[in-house]
Amino acid sequence: MGGLRGPDRIGLSPDGAPLLVVYAARLTGAAAPKICILNTAAGDDPGAYLRSYQMLGSIPGTLTHLQLFPMPNVSDPADLLLSQDLIFVGGGSVANMLAVWRVHGVDEIMRRAWEAGIVLSGVSAGAICWFTSGTTDSFGLELRPFTSGIGLLPASYCPHYDSESRRRPLYQSLVADGTLPPGYACDDGAAAHFVDDNLAAIVTDGRQPGGYFVDRSPDGGAAETTLEVEQLIGQ
Repeated sequence: MGGLRGPDRIGLSPDGAPLLVVYAARLTGAAAPKICILNTAAGDDPGAYLRSYQMLGSIPGTLTHLQLFPMPNVSDPADLLLSQDLIFVGGGSVANMLAVWRVHGVDEIMRRAWEAGIVLSGVSAGAICWFTSGTTDSFGLELRPFTSGIGLLPASYCPHYDSESRRRPLYQSLVADGTLPPGYACDDGAAAHFVDDNLAAIVTDGRQPGGYFVDRSPDGGAAETTLEVEQLIGQ
C-alpha cells in the first residue's frame, strides 16, 4: 500500500472507509475479513488506534490490534497475526517501528504471514517497511535514507511523493548514487499492489494521484517512469 490522504482529502467509500483499505480488504477474498491494526510507528498512541477503528469500522469484518507499548497486549503475537486475513500498519517512525518489531520478533512473524498469503498493507511507514529501504523523517526533520526494511519486496519505496517537496528529489538522488536500489514511489492517494514480489497494479482513490518506478539511468542520474493506474472511484 502507499499513502492515504489527509483528513480532508481521503477518498472514501459510500460507507465512509478509505477506498485503498477497502481494496486491500477485498484482496483477502473473505466476505468479512479479520483485520489487525498495528500503530507501532506512532508509539502505539491510543488516539491513533481510536482513529484507526473509526476509519476502518465500516468495513465488514472483525477489527483487532497488536500493541507493543509498554508491553504486548496479547500473550502470543504470532497467534494473533497469523490468524488474520489482512494486516494494516499505520504511519509514523519506520526506524523506531522496525527496531521494536525486531525485539519482539514481529518482523519474522510478518514474513511468515506473507508466506501464508495474508494480505499485508499499510501507509507511509507501514508501506516502507515491506521493502528493503526508502526515505524517512525518522531521524529528524531532514529526510534521510532508511535501509533496514524487512525486505519482503526487493526494491526501495518512497511515500508522499507529491505532498512533501523534498521526497521526490531526494529519492531520485539516492537511487541515482546507489544508496537505495531502484524502486517505487506513490503520491498520497495511490497505492502499489504486489502479488508475491511482482507489481500487479497501482491503484488510486482519485483522478490525480500517481505511481512511479525510479531507476538509475545510463548517465548515472535517475530515470522516472510514470506507471499506469487503476482508479477506485465508484467501485
